[in-house]
Amino acid sequence: MDGATEAFVEHRNLLFTVAYEMLGSAADAEDVLQETWLRWAGVDLDTVRNQRAYLVRITTRQALGRLRTLGRRKESYVGPWLPEPLLTTPDVAEDVELADSLSMAMLLVLETLTPTERAVFVLREVFGLGYEEIAEAVDKNAASVRQIAHRAREHVAARRPRGAVSRAETKDAFEAFQRAVETGDLQQLLDVLAPDVVFLGDGGGVVQAVRLPIVGADKVGRLLAAGLGRIATTMSLRPAQVNGCPALLLHLDGEIDTVIAVRVDDGLITGLYAVRNPAKLSRMEHETTLSR
Repeated sequence: MDGATEAFVEHRNLLFTVAYEMLGSAADAEDVLQETWLRWAGVDLDTVRNQRAYLVRITTRQALGRLRTLGRRKESYVGPWLPEPLLTTPDVAEDVELADSLSMAMLLVLETLTPTERAVFVLREVFGLGYEEIAEAVDKNAASVRQIAHRAREHVAARRPRGAVSRAETKDAFEAFQRAVETGDLQQLLDVLAPDVVFLGDGGGVVQAVRLPIVGADKVGRLLAAGLGRIATTMSLRPAQVNGCPALLLHLDGEIDTVIAVRVDDGLITGLYAVRNPAKLSRMEHETTLSR
């Protein structure tokens, strides 16, 4: 491989992770990587002091442009929009900070930031870039980036999931949830759901899904018990790591139908994110390698 190709391949997983964290869409992240490569291939490497930083800068700029386009698309999206789920490797879950930043809950919080705030937050808080590096990536000065980073941190802190949860606590709650779903036992579901649990569904207007958030253990429990009860004889469930967090993959007649990502706080399920839009399930057959 020539020098440009070798550097791009070396950092590809990192660049994909940056783009995905900014966009919440694997398909768009792949498009950003193609655009990044086209620009990188034309760079004189003798002028590049830090290849990793330079590649991250190109990726960030391309992702910012794509993020504004995505925003317009989401305005006409049918029903709730959820990030495209990724089947992730075990090492992602072991990196607690990376897994937290990739979780459905956190990606939805990042959706509430402006494009520049999101870029600054991701590059600073997730990937640990310096303010000068970020300033070059977002075409701001370092002082402005510091202010944006502070504002974004406060915004995220006020809306982010409740806090760190032990892996053992998450495992116990998830396994209890899986047993309850498999048996269709409403009381078991109510026992593991938090009183203020939120259920979000994404069918994209292509397949049936709830159009509004469902809030509360009783409503969510009855929705799950009734819905899964109707397809119990043709469905199979498989636990998986999705975006570094526990999830259930629901198969109907051997085909993946729904990804149900789970959020756990204080030993109870506080968030359920059911992605059914077929266009968002194409990467669920193979693990995606992510890094920072």
